Amino acid sequence: MAFNFGGAKTTASVAPLFGGFGTTTTSAPSTGFTFGGFGQTTTSAPTFGFGTATTSAPAFGTGLGATATTTAPSLFGGGLGSTAPTTTTSIFGGGAFGTQQPALGGLGATTFGGFGAQQQQKPGIFAQPTSAQNNVLLNTATALSMPTVFNDERDAVLARWNQLQAFWGTGKGYYNGTAPPVEFTSENHFCRFKAVGYSCIPSARDEDGLVALDFNKKDQDVRNAQQQLVESLHKILGSKPTHSVNVETVRPLPGDKSEVVIYIIERNPNGTSRRISASELFNFLNQNHVKTQLTQLGVVNMVAKTTLTAAQVKQLTDTPPAGIDPLIWEQAKKDNPDPERLIPVPMIGFGELHRRLKLQEYQTKQHQGRLDAIAGNITGIQGNMSTMQSKIQQYRRKLQELSHRVLEVLIRQEAYRKSGYAIQADEEQLRVQLEAIQVELNAPMQFKGRLNELMSQIRMQQMPSGRAEDRYSMEATMQEELRQHLKQQQEGLTHLISIIKDDMEDLKVIEQGLAEVTQHHRR
Repeated sequence: MAFNFGGAKTTASVAPLFGGFGTTTTSAPSTGFTFGGFGQTTTSAPTFGFGTATTSAPAFGTGLGATATTTAPSLFGGGLGSTAPTTTTSIFGGGAFGTQQPALGGLGATTFGGFGAQQQQKPGIFAQPTSAQNNVLLNTATALSMPTVFNDERDAVLARWNQLQAFWGTGKGYYNGTAPPVEFTSENHFCRFKAVGYSCIPSARDEDGLVALDFNKKDQDVRNAQQQLVESLHKILGSKPTHSVNVETVRPLPGDKSEVVIYIIERNPNGTSRRISASELFNFLNQNHVKTQLTQLGVVNMVAKTTLTAAQVKQLTDTPPAGIDPLIWEQAKKDNPDPERLIPVPMIGFGELHRRLKLQEYQTKQHQGRLDAIAGNITGIQGNMSTMQSKIQQYRRKLQELSHRVLEVLIRQEAYRKSGYAIQADEEQLRVQLEAIQVELNAPMQFKGRLNELMSQIRMQQMPSGRAEDRYSMEATMQEELRQHLKQQQEGLTHLISIIKDDMEDLKVIEQGLAEVTQHHRR
């Protein structure tokens, strides 16, 4: 991934794996761009029934047997698609429900929750600039170019300081002695720490009914209590016998969290069944009283896994996000390596870049772990294949031996059965054919001669030669031990010879002394 913060042209050659399209909110129209906030909308959530039903839902993860009394609406009651004019929000600050989180389900898989549902548009980043927004832009430009705080040369220094803060994306810009300062954030148009990357467009359809619930628990803990989780969700959804909660996948997320993808199957009295759409289920679960119950289960985020329509993709790509240069955005669209699968997304600030980097590292680690598991499986399969091949060869030899035994039995049985009878015509023909084959085999230059020649060559190669090195073979360690032993014997013999020589010299001296004493006595 290549980033050029503050340059005239910023593109990313590799698509980042994570995005946050589809965040919904009921806050006031934003004057700046917040990454992950495309298409901010207010949804009108169907109540899926008339009235409420009081249930006692177990508090998932708080211990076995722990319960919490909750009030849940009767899900999908009163006919298909029944709705009530209850307006609910789709996002909470501080990372609560509605904040779009990446789905780590595959390479570049990204969840764009909220799209695909029938939603009522609210002024967002695609709305025309209001007078308040124009005033903010005017005040920002004044703070960067001509502040009138001191009305002297210090205003030029203040303008430079405001420019530095705007480029960095933090601080306050004073432009007038009586007016409040403007806040510089990373979403302002002058912030240099921005880049454009790419995220995969999700492939799940709204009809698949997949909704991802992020839990602040490890995936293993969620798997161990999966049955309790299913029962708790079923109670939250109204405990209707026609509805069943199904878990699609459970996967780990960074920070000891986990993602559980669920879908609801509704069975009709006539025997047919259907999946509740993802937008319908998401809007129901996004109601305030339902979210309170989900929070008790440990849910920290919720995303509807729905793909983007062509109109939504066009809307997102045609209008540059707030704070992104239109030229950079157009260039990013042209550099898109796969427009059918990838969509450009802005990355504003080092925090967002660091978050995406951490998510990609985590996803890469998950892929590497999966590859290691596959490599281990391949190694095991290869070992099993070698064992099977050896068994196949063994069974082939056994089959051949059994075939020979069966043939011998048939021969003896046929000979016993034909004993006492004259040779028949077909047997005579068979005897003639066998004799011809025997003659052909016994011919001097035919098969039998060649076999005898091959057997003689094999015997010649197997016969031991007269050289010792061909008859015997010794390991290198034994040769080294033998060499050391012979060396020690040679050294001992040399030392013994030197001692004998010294003794001989001493004997000669003794003989000379005795000779001199004898001659002296004779005189």
